Amino acid sequence: MEFLHTPLVFLHLVGAAALLGGWLATFKTPTVGFWQHLGAWIQLVTGLLLVGIAEMSASDGGAGLNHMKIGIKTVILIGILVAAIIGRRKAKRGEEVSTGLAHAVGGLSLINIAIAVFW
Repeated sequence: MEFLHTPLVFLHLVGAAALLGGWLATFKTPTVGFWQHLGAWIQLVTGLLLVGIAEMSASDGGAGLNHMKIGIKTVILIGILVAAIIGRRKAKRGEEVSTGLAHAVGGLSLINIAIAVFW
């Protein structure tokens, strides 16, 4: 499974970089860009695949995985994805994306990254 795990981790990090980088790039004039929207989807798909691979590869049936952490990160990611979808739709229609919505995408991404690193 290592041949799947490593590329998925790479893509998962690329998704996080797209979310955080897009937020920092537009910090003074907040909006939700294409790359943030795409990054949220990449994070969701690769994250779920990584958890699935970890469950299948675990010799203890997945009991050693931190399901609480996975659940919290998934809930936060759903919030990021919803905010990114709403913000991207507004931006594509030429409507103003609210500052709170744009910062929610980036701020929640930063929180999710912090949970991944420090927990």
